[in-house]
Amino acid sequence: MFRATWKSLLARKVRLLLSGLAVVLGVMFVSGAFVLTDTLGRSFDALFADGFSDIDVTVTAKPKVALSEAEGEQVPTPVPASLVERIRENVPGAADAKGVVNADGARLIGSNGKVVTSFGPPQLGENWLGESDLVQLREGSREPRADDEIVVNAALAEAAKVKVGDRVGVLTLEPKKEFTLVGIFGYSGGRDSIGGVNEVAFTTPVAQRLMLGKPDTFTSITVTAADAVTPERVRDDVAHELGADYQVKTGKQAAADQAASFKEALSFFNKILLGFAAVALLVGTFLILNTFSIIVAQRTRELALLRAIGAGRRQIIGSVVLEAVVVGLIASVLGLGAGIGVGALLAYLFGQLAGGLSLAGLGVPAAAVIGAFAVGLVITVVAALLPALRASRVPPIAAMQDVATPDRPLTKVTVAGTIVSAIGAVLLFLGLDGHAGDNTLATILGGVLFAFIGVALLTPLISRPVVALLGAIFAWSVPGKLGRLNSGRNPRRTAITAAALMVGIALVTGVTVILDSAKGSIGKLAQDTIKAELVISGSQSGPRPPSFDPAVLEKAAAIPGVQLVDGEYGDMAVVNGARTWVGASSNIAALERIFGVKATAGDISRLGPDQMLFSSDTAKSRNVSVGSQVTVQLSRGEARTYTVSGIYQSSQLTNPVVLPPQAARDFTIPQPIQGFVQLAPGARVADVQPQVETLLADSPEVSVADRDAFIKQQTSMLDTPLRMIQILLALAIVIAVLGIVNTLALSVLERTRELGLLRAIGLRRAQTMRMITVEAVVISVFGALLGVVVGSGLGAAVVRALKDEGITDLILPWGQMGVFLGLAAIIGVVAAVLPAVRAARINVLGAIAHE
Repeated sequence: MFRATWKSLLARKVRLLLSGLAVVLGVMFVSGAFVLTDTLGRSFDALFADGFSDIDVTVTAKPKVALSEAEGEQVPTPVPASLVERIRENVPGAADAKGVVNADGARLIGSNGKVVTSFGPPQLGENWLGESDLVQLREGSREPRADDEIVVNAALAEAAKVKVGDRVGVLTLEPKKEFTLVGIFGYSGGRDSIGGVNEVAFTTPVAQRLMLGKPDTFTSITVTAADAVTPERVRDDVAHELGADYQVKTGKQAAADQAASFKEALSFFNKILLGFAAVALLVGTFLILNTFSIIVAQRTRELALLRAIGAGRRQIIGSVVLEAVVVGLIASVLGLGAGIGVGALLAYLFGQLAGGLSLAGLGVPAAAVIGAFAVGLVITVVAALLPALRASRVPPIAAMQDVATPDRPLTKVTVAGTIVSAIGAVLLFLGLDGHAGDNTLATILGGVLFAFIGVALLTPLISRPVVALLGAIFAWSVPGKLGRLNSGRNPRRTAITAAALMVGIALVTGVTVILDSAKGSIGKLAQDTIKAELVISGSQSGPRPPSFDPAVLEKAAAIPGVQLVDGEYGDMAVVNGARTWVGASSNIAALERIFGVKATAGDISRLGPDQMLFSSDTAKSRNVSVGSQVTVQLSRGEARTYTVSGIYQSSQLTNPVVLPPQAARDFTIPQPIQGFVQLAPGARVADVQPQVETLLADSPEVSVADRDAFIKQQTSMLDTPLRMIQILLALAIVIAVLGIVNTLALSVLERTRELGLLRAIGLRRAQTMRMITVEAVVISVFGALLGVVVGSGLGAAVVRALKDEGITDLILPWGQMGVFLGLAAIIGVVAAVLPAVRAARINVLGAIAHE
């Protein structure tokens, strides 16, 4: 039996490998995700180990508002400079202690007048501590000595196109300042940066003022252990001396903690890749199921002969499963190899985007190998089980006659599809309506999976009428009629083939519906709400939003024709013990006059230095009311108690909590990140906008635009994730195309005699090819139509669930859905090329004699 199975497998190796290619692509994503995260994880370990290599012990203060790398930027709490001498004098194992200023937010203005941006790595401002084994001056003969002198690392100098002696502008906690560049430094090993980080080094007093906002403070203190004293001993002694208010770690501990924080953020990307792998494998399952089903149907007589000469049902099942195991093993090996390559490529691209992150050697973790073979084998074997069971039921008598596998009733599959679809609907309702608790995401994903499987099971029921309707377009010719009839001949086969395409199209359509609805809702809300003709803002390219000089607000208010100017500040804070986004407004009147917000309690027209406002939803969830005392801890400074003086109507365009403008001094970014300019009646935008642009000459991160351009800029940010999702989901569509090719190729083999008879009675080669092409186009358009309908339904359900989050308008992308259907027709034509050519080349006499 084993020999017979092996011979059978070799006879169909091309067909089976074609179906196995779907598993290859899915396994590629799985293994690639693990290779990527392992490589980047070890790269971050090496990066931070290098950065802390010359540090024995580091001392930092506990952050005021603790945030993970994935949640946002962590603002360091300043350490008093007096601790440096205290450690030197009172810790016997400490040979030396140095105060370090090292904080994100120093943005250098390049020779082109634009800010050098960073897509991930921080832009550090620090105090120059001199050369060391790690840091060496490359250009310039000295360190910064005057208040207007700086040195920068070589990577930043190259990006900014600046050289020693140039006067350059730097943005920090304060507006633009001019400095003379007196030196350019690099790192051991000939490196221009460490992990793509841009560094600007000032004198210590200037760094303290510009980066920390306070004199005589540091970000951290580094302690050098005396000879024969271990860093661990010094760490313990320093911790005992300073008490529980400070975090004291060895250099190795600090490096490991920093790397772990970055790995946590990286895990989100890993989950995205695994999600797309799941989609690819789901589509691949349809393809493998269809392939084995067709092969089993074609082998009816062969299997019956095996049964007749003594093969048992278990042996028949084992034969088909063995074929699946071989295909799964080969696909797993190929997928693992492709995944290693993809993981290496993505790691390289990530390193380049991160400004030249030095990658550790490529590693293949055990999880990648185990995941590749587990997923590849399981998916292939599970997909082959149903055809295997069907093969075991072939009666031996079938070997004695010319057997065509009859269509089985659709009753069971329809009932199963109805039940599975109902389960999917219930799960989606529970997840989208917020009844799943902490398992919301898993519930929604489960609902989507059950919905897809349920629709796939119901597809045979609707395939015949829909396919007949679609095929009617081509029924004007004999090949068109034949192609239409062939596509509807086997509803199960057509349904499975179409379902593979349906999954990819449905996901793309669903995501498009959600994001287009979000863009439309946000745009409409902004148009209806914002009563400012001009908006000052910039595009965020890194962890920090662009900001501008607060003095611009006062100067803009003095421009003729300007009625009201408002600057908006924002930050994460701890409000009554819970982390909350808070805002501050330079002109509290803007709440009513620019954003149209109405008070629901108290007074929101004015705000004292010890008062705060709450949105109605946040006030309800926090159980506060007018007169409540609320404690707020900002990123800087000490906790303060404010009195709630007013509560306003919640809006998607306003902050949940509003503090007085004086509080913005202790925000992470103590400068406005958006500005709104309302014009007086009769004033023209064309007259005022150029004057505001002039005021922003020293704030190159931002620009001023009219309201429509601002709204378009803000909503266009959703286009990038949409494009990324569409590109990644295109893989599922590629797998579906393979499914159509495979189905048609197997169908041509199955109908060899039929095609020969058609050719014998006058069907020409071109007509044969048109017939196969029509069949492919009908199946492909049917799958796309299913995908558009299912995707629109899922997207509409999500939009409905997000109504309370501000997505109120359901927008169906009719144009894109039409494009999807058009592309499906093209996909059908492309998929039909090889099977059509093969059908046209059939030897007529040999085909007629074929059994």
